[in-house]
Amino acid sequence: MSESKEDNQVTEPAADAEAPQAEPEVQEDTAAETAEASEQTEPQEPVEIPEDLDLRVEAALLTSPQPMNAARVGAALGGIPANIITEAIDRLNAHYSQTERSFRIESVAGGYRIMTLQQFGDVLAGITKQKATEAKLRPQQLETLAIVAYKQPVTRVDVEMIRGVACGDVLRGLMDRHLVKVVGRADEIGRPMLYGTTKKFLEIFGLASLKDLPNTESLTPIE
Repeated sequence: MSESKEDNQVTEPAADAEAPQAEPEVQEDTAAETAEASEQTEPQEPVEIPEDLDLRVEAALLTSPQPMNAARVGAALGGIPANIITEAIDRLNAHYSQTERSFRIESVAGGYRIMTLQQFGDVLAGITKQKATEAKLRPQQLETLAIVAYKQPVTRVDVEMIRGVACGDVLRGLMDRHLVKVVGRADEIGRPMLYGTTKKFLEIFGLASLKDLPNTESLTPIE
């Protein structure tokens, strides 16, 4: 279960207009998204709803390493309609609340995931301290990631204008972590690449969508 929530200047990569160098392909979360879309649009045949549906939904979400939307959960359980799965999730959350459990089923990155309540974050931090330390983003990475998240789609030059330093290496590092991807090209001279955040970004920060990003007025600068 997951919890529910360089700055030395670097050598600037060649300008976006460079043609000879191989450029990263636009990364897309196509496979899973296409499958999910098809599951949502294909007609559902009548199926028998098991009496222990709620337990089966809970088991599916506990087993999956990634968020699953209602259609995917239903498909995994034999073709149960998405609305029936959503009702089961609501019942499970009501039960968790009534019995004062330390977790809930939350909507994250277009799907559902069982997540620990925020007040128990220190428990998870203690268990996963070493892993969290190894995966921790450096201040310059967080700053660049925040700019991409709030300004996307955004070019490297635009990010560098905001930060005041070259960001090519930082962007590449974020792409290696699958937090940032190339989402297209700007309609301007040189056709520079446009960057945006990924589905994994939403998962890691516990966001259902980019609309759930905190209001910029409530943010504090990184020291």
